[in-house]
Amino acid sequence: MGSNMSTLPERRSVFPSPMSPKTNNMISTFKEKKVGQQTTVSPKASRVIAFHSSARWRAYFESSKQTNKLIVLDFTATWCGPCRYMDPTITEFADKYTDVDFVKIDVDELMDVAREFGVQVMPTFLLMKNGREVDKVVGAKKEDLRCKIERHRVSHN
Repeated sequence: MGSNMSTLPERRSVFPSPMSPKTNNMISTFKEKKVGQQTTVSPKASRVIAFHSSARWRAYFESSKQTNKLIVLDFTATWCGPCRYMDPTITEFADKYTDVDFVKIDVDELMDVAREFGVQVMPTFLLMKNGREVDKVVGAKKEDLRCKIERHRVSHN
């Protein structure tokens, strides 16, 4: 196996998500700004949607079947080096391709979803339209992913 992929370990532990439900399942970054004596924090929401509940994922997935919009599923794990390497690229692509939805699924949190899609290696990127897989990238292959996103997008800005 190449250095740009990680396989699922034999034993996996599932830890509760540190994210609060109030984050609306979005990965967010925050910018602090000093205003006089007060520090204000303004969220800069990422366009990458992270699901931490199988039920919420299924509701989103069912509704996605009604649209021709491209969805990029990023199957990842916190312990996966190649996944961490791809994180900035996924954020960059999400900002660039605003007509595409980017979804992050942690295989340790949502093992049932990873199993349903047959994911065995991380990172795995599934490109979906109308609830069907239209393409796939296995491993930390930025250019392959970029090319496949470009090929399957609905609109080309």
